[in-house]
Amino acid sequence: MTDLNQTVEMPEKVTPVVIFGSGSIVTDAHLPAYRDLKVPVAGIFDPDLAKAQKVASEWGSIAFETLDQAASQDGVVFDLAVPPAAIPELLEALPDGAIAVIQKPLGSDLGEADRIISVLRRKNIKAAVNFQLRFAPNSLAIKDAIAKGLLGDIVDFDAWLALDTPWHLWAFLADLPRVEILLHSIHYLDFVRDLLGNPAGVHARTIGHPSSTVSNTRSAIMLDYGSDVRCNLSINHNHAFGRKFQACEFRICGTKGAAYMKMGVNLDYPKGEPDELWLNTDGEWRQIDLAGNWFIEAFHGRFAQVQRFAAGLDDALEGSAEDAWHTMALVEAAYESSALPMHPIKGAPDA
Repeated sequence: MTDLNQTVEMPEKVTPVVIFGSGSIVTDAHLPAYRDLKVPVAGIFDPDLAKAQKVASEWGSIAFETLDQAASQDGVVFDLAVPPAAIPELLEALPDGAIAVIQKPLGSDLGEADRIISVLRRKNIKAAVNFQLRFAPNSLAIKDAIAKGLLGDIVDFDAWLALDTPWHLWAFLADLPRVEILLHSIHYLDFVRDLLGNPAGVHARTIGHPSSTVSNTRSAIMLDYGSDVRCNLSINHNHAFGRKFQACEFRICGTKGAAYMKMGVNLDYPKGEPDELWLNTDGEWRQIDLAGNWFIEAFHGRFAQVQRFAAGLDDALEGSAEDAWHTMALVEAAYESSALPMHPIKGAPDA
């Protein structure tokens, strides 16, 4: 278990990137990850030129003054770290045959995802989506353990989150009709898909909380993987009673062994705690030494795989836009399920 894969190897030849957007995800994760991977940033574009200039100056890059200037760069990977509504316009501006990374989600709903896929196909743009949880060190390790048969056939997947998420840090969420599943638990749904494939169906309920103005912050989701696999996700972002019994963890059980994963970034966010991975393949639990955490090492893996594709070392993009469409379809189905009434319970018989 000590040789489980946890990283994506960078190619010797790297391709510079052009970044669209200069928000916190760029300064907190994208730029640090590119710095760590030694990937040159050819420039940054943001409609707010002053903001782009400030970020570019701080990170030793340049700010493009126009969209056309940024999109006309040759021999680069385009990183679209922008809100979903901005994605189609930016894709239209990119050259045909470009390589791109698109910030999750792939649109605000499945209709927008359809539109994005249509543009990508028409322009032959090869795009990955930044569902980076599947590239976190403990995610890569558990996927490798499953592939090596250490757990046997997977029969149970439980995600349990009891958090006190500081929603006030993201003011733009206040007016959105879809928040919890689309912008947070979508990572977990994508991770489940990466491990188990596409489910046949979903039961879901997503709701708000009396203490919050955000439309939905709590979700219960059950995925249908047939009669042998039980898959449940319980997510509560309003567990505001101290750290002691808060949790952000997955339990994955197979016919031969089991795994426990802790995703520490969501505990005491944004400070976070270290991720963990424990495996039990012989009746004893052993903690696996990890090469890092979801933030920011998962971005290393995501961007490194795109670099490998750009260098011709990998034939396909893992977590491609075409694959991400299925995660969006699962999200859409979860919201549709949530809008339906639950199965009614019969009343008591007449006396």
